[in-house]
Amino acid sequence: MFDYAITPQILANKTILITGAGAGIGRQAALTYAELGATVILLGKTVAKLEAVYDEVLAKGYPEPAIVPLDLKGATKQNYIDLAATIENQFGQLDGALLNASILGELTPFNQIHLQTWQDVMQVNVNAQFLLAQALLPVLLKAKSSSLVFTSSGVGNKGKAYWGAYSVSKFATEGMMQVIADEYDNSVLRTNAINPGGTNTNMRSVAYPAENKATIASPEDIMPLYVYLMADDSKAINGQRLNAQ
Repeated sequence: MFDYAITPQILANKTILITGAGAGIGRQAALTYAELGATVILLGKTVAKLEAVYDEVLAKGYPEPAIVPLDLKGATKQNYIDLAATIENQFGQLDGALLNASILGELTPFNQIHLQTWQDVMQVNVNAQFLLAQALLPVLLKAKSSSLVFTSSGVGNKGKAYWGAYSVSKFATEGMMQVIADEYDNSVLRTNAINPGGTNTNMRSVAYPAENKATIASPEDIMPLYVYLMADDSKAINGQRLNAQ
């Protein structure tokens, strides 16, 4: 595990957006960031899940979060522009954004990938990330030090048989991260990507249904890297793909 030592309130007074915040890694990141003093903006497609995370944050006495119900598969460019405007109006700036949401599609031989599956995966994992990052950049640049974090995968820099659309989408994610990082090098914004590694999430269960969950990391186990990239300690890290395990 990444061994960054987390100190209390290290994210105090920061506002951080998390996509896919209703479950899995996104949920845990939201809870962890809130525990460390951040005001979190919970973005996801299922209102009930977001409300459950919201309630859990409040029950623990952490800063009150905000909820943004949005389905990345159907969202338009204007939806993202409106989101960025709302964040700027309510918070003045955005200190961090964890672009965590993605979909697996289906594990199948390349010549059997359905066009609709390919398009859905690219829409959520690539197009939505592009539109959201593009809309958020001006708000991120208003912070004294801001962090944009994409989510990659072990199949995101070395293709793997049967992982087709998902693997290709993560290659694109890493390329997008590198482009933004290079364009904004020496600015207040740093841009990186996390490969969470094998983690006990619903997506992992679909990909590896027979796997013993006790043998893989929990979302909580991999949080040190997620915190590090949002903390000011990582100011010098830009354009990197980092492994959480």
